[in-house]
Amino acid sequence: MVTSKISKIKICVTASAGGHLTQLLKLSDTWKEHEVFYVSTLKSVTQKLQKLGRCYITGECNRQYPIRTLRVLKNCIKIILREKPNVIISTGAAPSCLLCIIGKIFGAKIVWIDSIANAERLSLSGRIIRPFANLILTQWTEVAQKYESVYYEGPLI
Repeated sequence: MVTSKISKIKICVTASAGGHLTQLLKLSDTWKEHEVFYVSTLKSVTQKLQKLGRCYITGECNRQYPIRTLRVLKNCIKIILREKPNVIISTGAAPSCLLCIIGKIFGAKIVWIDSIANAERLSLSGRIIRPFANLILTQWTEVAQKYESVYYEGPLI
């Protein structure tokens, strides 16, 4: 008798605190059979995320604050080196984009779900992550039609 061993994959679920995280956590049934850890941006969500599993906080950043962005980048590198995820799932924004790029460098597959708020075009982070992502989903048909390799699969969140 031949038995097939399907190993669980390690998934990093990452989103900025607030709407991005709320949207992403609505998909939690998707990864419930796998080893998961969470990454967000503000300490205020730590208690909520710790109920779900291990969590890390990167801090907030954006293009207006390059020094802060470097600190967040350093935190992202530490998280990826420690956890070594197979897959990273994200709804954005900038800190999660950095985490995805670092993860990709170390071999992770990237699934980017652009926020439902972006009805006319991909978010800036979504446009930045496009060359690195294995799968990009939008929640608007019009957005999917504007970009190659961006898919609409219905309202996900």
